[in-house]
Amino acid sequence: KLIGARYFSKGYIEAGGSPEDGGFNTPRDSEGHGTHTLSTAGGNVVGNVSLYGFASGSAKGGSPRARLAAYKVCWPGSFVTGPGCYTADILAGFDAAIGDGVDVLSISLGGSPDDYFEDPVAIGSFHAVGKGITVICSAGNSGPLPSTVTNMAPWILTVAASTLDRKILSNALLGNKLTLK
Repeated sequence: KLIGARYFSKGYIEAGGSPEDGGFNTPRDSEGHGTHTLSTAGGNVVGNVSLYGFASGSAKGGSPRARLAAYKVCWPGSFVTGPGCYTADILAGFDAAIGDGVDVLSISLGGSPDDYFEDPVAIGSFHAVGKGITVICSAGNSGPLPSTVTNMAPWILTVAASTLDRKILSNALLGNKLTLK
């Protein structure tokens, strides 16, 4: 399933970061985001799943038969603005994916909306699309408020999160035998 994994940290290290500070100087994911998004994109079909007996059925990623490659470009918190996602590392990841001949790039990173010529995701995805690669990006996690969508370049397919069409209700039995409904 996972046929390749690469990492890019030169920009982060040049800015004074150390991937060993809470991370791994490898493609390995230290906090779960990369693993989660990779399985969302291409996780195999798993039958007979539920959440403690609720919502029974099958689970799968968006393209369960896909062969996947991971490109790690973000590192533990930067000194200025949260996650250490530096332009040099993001563009190096795009260049590697393009050179590796990927068909689709599914990208789960982004910051505040910026001019296209200053946004590394817009720049890298522009070059990928020019090579025939479909680029799908997250819309961000700051909404639902006006002007909170990220990755808005017109050549990117930007996808927002959704909600479930059901409620999962259960009782909670507390230690003092009180039941909360």
